[in-house]
Amino acid sequence: MPTEAILSTTRQFLGVDPAVPITLEPIKRGASGRTIVRVKTASREPFIGIHWTEEREDNSQFIPVAQFLKQAKLRVPEIIHERARYRVALVEDLGDKDLLSLKDRPFEERLPYYRSAFEQVDKLFYAKPAKDFHLMPPFDASLYRWEQEYFFEFMVEEFLDLYGVADGLKKNPVFNELAERLGTVARHLVHRDFQSQNLMIKDDKVWLIDFQGLRRGRQEYDLASLIFDPYLDHTAEEREQLLTLWEDIADERPLEKLFHECAAQRLMQALGAYGNIVKNRGDDWYRPHIATAARLLGEVTAGTALEAPLAPVLSAIRKKNP
Repeated sequence: MPTEAILSTTRQFLGVDPAVPITLEPIKRGASGRTIVRVKTASREPFIGIHWTEEREDNSQFIPVAQFLKQAKLRVPEIIHERARYRVALVEDLGDKDLLSLKDRPFEERLPYYRSAFEQVDKLFYAKPAKDFHLMPPFDASLYRWEQEYFFEFMVEEFLDLYGVADGLKKNPVFNELAERLGTVARHLVHRDFQSQNLMIKDDKVWLIDFQGLRRGRQEYDLASLIFDPYLDHTAEEREQLLTLWEDIADERPLEKLFHECAAQRLMQALGAYGNIVKNRGDDWYRPHIATAARLLGEVTAGTALEAPLAPVLSAIRKKNP
């Protein structure tokens, strides 16, 4: 059992026998085939215990990526102890405060945290791993296409029961063309899930977590993941302020067409994930975010070749999730 593996690793790390009480408090975060708990003992400050399965290939990347990012001077939790053989890591506890938890605060109060997050991801883009460092396969056309098919299967087919529409989307060349365009460049390191739940706040700075999917790709994908984050649902004015903030940090602004295409791609991936989690895992926490993601997807595809083929999907989402 995952918790037993975490508990035995904790006892090994602390050098204590089974009679010493240790408390494991579940932390619910995402759906990536991992068990995450907060470990509490009388002998030291709390830390986080993680056990992963082989459900996803990137789970085994957590430890080496964490060590690489730490060496690159990015703010990530420290690996305190690990038993990779048993798929367990004990890591620094960053607390419970993430960017999403600040959603109801005035946007101007949150801007310093966005700056902190953008500074981290800007540093990430140009970090240089050793030539023999194993990364997940880069964002190429096939991976973008996989994300699209994930959306077709789990949102359009399974969640909405629009099997005929899904067949049409799979055959529509505009999606393949989008994947090909986005997959032509993969120079920078990207987090791949750069959204508010993965941006922890400690000492008034943003720290990165859930970075095991690190790979080369388009930096615009990470930017779009946060700026068009359905959990935060930024207004058009807030999105403009975030782009201006990014421009101040990076001395450049993403091309609008490319940025919106990355946002569309990311939002389709998110909708596929929400559909899968709600329909097949019974977690209704994600349900309210489906309508938000669909509205944002409609905004970034308006006036493009993606607008017409996506119209019946977005209409069905509005009816099912008003």
